[in-house]
Amino acid sequence: MKKFWKLEYSITIFVLLGIIMLFVPVKFENYLQAAFITKWNDKYNKVSYMFTVINAQTDDEILKGFAMAESAQQREKLLLQLVKPYLRIRSTEKFPKRYKPKFMNGDRVAKDNYYYFNELYFADNGMQIVGIKDLVTSEENPWFMMMFDINGLLPPNTWGKDIYGIYILDEGKIRPFGYEKSMENLAEDCSQNGLGVDCSYFYRIGGEFND
Repeated sequence: MKKFWKLEYSITIFVLLGIIMLFVPVKFENYLQAAFITKWNDKYNKVSYMFTVINAQTDDEILKGFAMAESAQQREKLLLQLVKPYLRIRSTEKFPKRYKPKFMNGDRVAKDNYYYFNELYFADNGMQIVGIKDLVTSEENPWFMMMFDINGLLPPNTWGKDIYGIYILDEGKIRPFGYEKSMENLAEDCSQNGLGVDCSYFYRIGGEFND
């Protein structure tokens, strides 16, 4: 009788452990994603305020510098100088080549992709990564785009998880990636089958991850 009880007790424990192991990773992943979303919303609010301050202090000489810049690289450097003190960017530090961001569907961000950033920098004392890209567009369209890996070099280095982005428009206004999309398209992109870039806006308006 005792042996039977011990066997039954052991089986019960193993079953309970199996259930715990089955659900703990899911709960941890959900917790981690919620933490990333909170950090992204906080970062967006700070960046929005940053550009409000920059816009108030921008003079004609700075605007003339952007207008006279002869290349995308020059315009990116000018923007870098404006945001550098606010984001605590370490532009002199060499960025490691091992950093290879990916989309939510698992695909790597190729060099010829619209969302690939040539210029990446450590920010916030190395805890985050910032990318700057000049779009060279008309006045009606965004001028620049920026990406923020709010987790730095630590994984997952994935759009929609720890990587988000913004467009910079006229007069220093900013909008998160996906701001012009419908709710249906946002939900589709912010899923395991999508790129994850539109999560930048989807999470701003209370959207939930669709697995």
